[in-house]
Amino acid sequence: MKQQNISLENKTILVTGAAGFIGSNLVMELIRMGKPMQIIGIDNMNDYYDVSIKEYRLSQIETMAAEREDLSWRFVKGSIADKNLINQIFTEHKPSVVVNLAAQAGVRYSITNPDVYIESNLIGFYNILESCRHSYDDGQAGVEHLVYASSSSVYGTNKKVPYSTEDKVDNPVSLYAATKKSNELMAHAYSKLYNIPSTGLRFFTVYGPAGRPDMAYFGFTNKLRNNETIQIFNYGNCKRDFTYVDDIVEGVKRVMRAAPEKKMGEDGLPVPPYAVYNIGNNQPENLLDFVDILQQELICAGVLPADYDFEAHKKLVPMQPGDVPVTYADTKALEEDFGFKPNTSLRDGLRKFAEWYKEFYM
Repeated sequence: MKQQNISLENKTILVTGAAGFIGSNLVMELIRMGKPMQIIGIDNMNDYYDVSIKEYRLSQIETMAAEREDLSWRFVKGSIADKNLINQIFTEHKPSVVVNLAAQAGVRYSITNPDVYIESNLIGFYNILESCRHSYDDGQAGVEHLVYASSSSVYGTNKKVPYSTEDKVDNPVSLYAATKKSNELMAHAYSKLYNIPSTGLRFFTVYGPAGRPDMAYFGFTNKLRNNETIQIFNYGNCKRDFTYVDDIVEGVKRVMRAAPEKKMGEDGLPVPPYAVYNIGNNQPENLLDFVDILQQELICAGVLPADYDFEAHKKLVPMQPGDVPVTYADTKALEEDFGFKPNTSLRDGLRKFAEWYKEFYM
């Protein structure tokens, strides 16, 4: 087990992508911790998907934060690709812990809209790294830990499963995956050159209430409710390591408090205080089983009628460009270092999503 070497109490924490799915849930969990702290959130609130969901997440944060007198919450609407804005936030607030979750998401969107991936995922992350670097200027304490989102997409079409962080990941099959691998390489370089403790987290197919509408379970729900046909890729022969958002957030929270240690090598130079972990359910589910459980829970929640003809609304189709047939996380390192393994069952997670969907849309 890694020792916790960072206390979040009375610290300033910067969460980028704070109106996003994982970011908003992380902020709410930090508020629930009941510790005095200052949380700064930034998000550009782009319209890649329904902005009303992002606004809903922010309203939940505002409600929770308002009940805490010992906690400061501030939201900044802006892009991490805006270097001046990021510099200003670091200069004004001096965050001790930075969690970079801001990114242009989506494998398929990167095929037709590459520009936004370069802007957010590369230039934006570079700006975060540069501000972390300069946080130590003039003898300041600086950033104690940079935690950032990577993705299971970096594994590409690796044949060996489960995917381990020890595997080579040099063959991305989408620009999105390439930007996430680039993030890991950039972070490693900055950890080596400037002794910045950084940890990358490869997330595996995150789902749950108020999630991203571009994800399969959400898109399927919208189409089934509209009496449309859903397409199941690779003729259903896909497996995904679906990971419930609360499990992801618990993993992030534990990682935040245990930064890689700063050490000097035999050459008198810093050994990079750098780590990468998988966060996944370690139990890949067949896509056909997944959609079957989803439709059952949608019926239970009253989103679909009890006599819904599911078979008439599904179509098996070939694989899409950029997709991979299986994602499967080896989470041994996460378990050994943090004593944690995601454990929410797919049925429990989809039930909570279906109940939220009914409340939000119906």
